[in-house]
Amino acid sequence: SGGGSGGGSGGGSGGGVSGGGGGGLDGGGFTDIRSDMWLSARMPAWLVPYGELARWDRPIGTWLLLWPCLWSIALAAPAGTPPDPLLCSLFAAGAVAMRGAGCTVNDLWDRDFDRRVERTRHRPLARGALQPSQAIGFLGAQLSVALGVLLALPLPAVAAGLASTPLWVLYPLAKRVTDWPQAVLGAAINYGGLLGWVAVRGDIDWAVVAPLYGGAWLWTLHYDTVYAHQDKRDDAAAGVRSTALRLGDSTLPALTLFSTGAIGGLAGAGAGAGLGAAGSLGGYVYFCGLAAAGGHLVWQLRTVRLDSPPDCLRIFQSNRDFGALVFGAIVAAQLLRGAGEEGGKGEDAEGVGAEGDAENADRRGSRARERHLTGFDVLRSLWCGEADIASRVRRAVGFAAERGGES
Repeated sequence: SGGGSGGGSGGGSGGGVSGGGGGGLDGGGFTDIRSDMWLSARMPAWLVPYGELARWDRPIGTWLLLWPCLWSIALAAPAGTPPDPLLCSLFAAGAVAMRGAGCTVNDLWDRDFDRRVERTRHRPLARGALQPSQAIGFLGAQLSVALGVLLALPLPAVAAGLASTPLWVLYPLAKRVTDWPQAVLGAAINYGGLLGWVAVRGDIDWAVVAPLYGGAWLWTLHYDTVYAHQDKRDDAAAGVRSTALRLGDSTLPALTLFSTGAIGGLAGAGAGAGLGAAGSLGGYVYFCGLAAAGGHLVWQLRTVRLDSPPDCLRIFQSNRDFGALVFGAIVAAQLLRGAGEEGGKGEDAEGVGAEGDAENADRRGSRARERHLTGFDVLRSLWCGEADIASRVRRAVGFAAERGGES
């Protein structure tokens, strides 16, 4: 939830998390607002522009934000168990709220650009269906929902989520100052890959999180560069910068490098999480699933037509399936590892070999409770005037810092 970002491209350049479709409101040209979308048929007329602003009718951006979170949660799960369904649900709700908030911020920054780009000219702020003040109020509502989700997570995850705020706030400005706004988007939208691990384990294991984050970042460079090719002509005229314009005829070789690096990063994350053990059935399943995901990226590279906006959109949207393949591979591998196999480095090592020692068991239980202290627990304790809440917070954060340092 704290890692959400981005929204649609301003002048269309970066930010494929907006998704979209062809066939505009007026029936002409290529735009990402359609007259036949379900919003118009199922929502009150006054609410439709807000739904368009948050891209509720185009969930591809939410999927792209959510997948790294789910990958991380699944990798952090104990061996032999599926990812925590409640935690996955919280991150899904946060992804919807933060994707919508990111799109709102993006469209506020870029409403003048959007009027000059064919695909974005019918967005609510660009066409005048909403005023900036209304969009700002809606942004506050979405951020309130996202904050509620974040506070339901363990305290170390709350701190990590809040630390991501500058990334998604500054992303819409990147297309004005760099030819690589997709790199900024990748840093923001994949932050959930770090956050998911922290929410499960209470620490950061860089042997897992660093290659996961790096691989996901390269994946974003891949799919969002394809997305940016939809608008390259209008972007060039409007002065909007993107990797599509920067790479030009070298796009396909660059996409090949991005895709290869993405698979390599995901392979490294799996190995760091213990999925690469020799003779491990779980490891075999994971790397076979990763090979299938790599085959999907190869299919994208072989079939994409970069001069066709509808085809760029089709390939971009297919990355939902790539994310699903990776997630399925991680979950299957974790389930096959068996409960007796060590699942990474996140569990406490205290008391190993002394399971019958009551003192060690009590200590482990106490530390586990501190590690799972949530933001709402802190607020409730403050409201009730509990005297020990400050020391509990220090212990929870200190535990996370200690474990992160060990990792």
